[in-house]
Amino acid sequence: MSLLFSPMTLRSVTLRNRLWVSPMCMYSAVDGMPGDWHHVHLPQFADGGAGLIVAEATAVVPEGRISPHDTGLWNDAQRDAWAPIVRSIRDRGAHAGIQLAHAGRKASTWWPWADERGSVPASEGGWQTVAPSAIAFEGFAEPTALDAAGIDAVVTGFADAARRALDAGFEVLEVHGAHGYLLHQFLSPLSNHRDDEYGGSLENRARLLLRVIDAVREVSGEGVPLLVRISATDHAEGGFVPEEAALVGGWAIEHGADLIDVSSGGLVLHQQIELYPGYQVPLAETVRQGGRVATTAVGLITVAEQAEQVLATGAADAVFAGREWLRDPHFGLRAAHQLGADIAWPPQYQRARWH
Repeated sequence: MSLLFSPMTLRSVTLRNRLWVSPMCMYSAVDGMPGDWHHVHLPQFADGGAGLIVAEATAVVPEGRISPHDTGLWNDAQRDAWAPIVRSIRDRGAHAGIQLAHAGRKASTWWPWADERGSVPASEGGWQTVAPSAIAFEGFAEPTALDAAGIDAVVTGFADAARRALDAGFEVLEVHGAHGYLLHQFLSPLSNHRDDEYGGSLENRARLLLRVIDAVREVSGEGVPLLVRISATDHAEGGFVPEEAALVGGWAIEHGADLIDVSSGGLVLHQQIELYPGYQVPLAETVRQGGRVATTAVGLITVAEQAEQVLATGAADAVFAGREWLRDPHFGLRAAHQLGADIAWPPQYQRARWH
């Protein structure tokens, strides 16, 4: 019996396997609205055997978008645009999740294939960014430090977006606290120089993340699985470290999260990351053991046997993959074939199942 293709139950949701599609930004929305691209892009992974498909980092407020072309959930029109995409995923046997996000000081940036780099000026549709402290990400415009009212508005934004996500049919929610975006900016001493109850000690730096988890859980009720993605290290001197991540992961579970999605980096340009297959798996194991929490692993996991080994060694409880799903939207079917796992295939693809 393959661990990778064994079911996993989180609260009221039973996922058909533990090989999931990581949230990946497509930079293809208009006014925060997902469109035809998303309707083709996301459901294809369900046909390809994914157990859970988590839609890209979706801004909870307009100024929380990474770029002007990011998806959003700050109004009901966006909710309604997501609904048929979610139905399509569910009709194909997978579960649909969404990553709720606020980019903070890394917002209002050019999309990856734009000719420009750095912050988008107001004349080109950009906006003033916010952060825990008025410290710019290298090469970006300086953000405004959030005051108490601004912090409260962020929490409300996450709660309202969670409600719209559930109304659109999403069955799993993820709070984005990684990759140098707003909640991660509060967690890291490299970007958080506050001297109030949101700065200084780890307990203070984690306060906003935990408030967001509380607010989302209050909206979702007890049946909805809640994931939290964190960067377990900044890969930079003086930054957030795995031992802190394990503590924060434990606190997140106490506040109503179900699983910690462990990634790393993204906070500063001078990060030093050694890339190799599964390079973040040890971080997932550190958080899992140190925080005594369930985790997922992600990062250059590209082979079925590699993903199976992550679970067999106890490093994580499930596996997210990103680029491999982009290279092969049927990665799940291929992995099951390679592992000899007997899973349901779309009837249209049966001829490729065994030979």
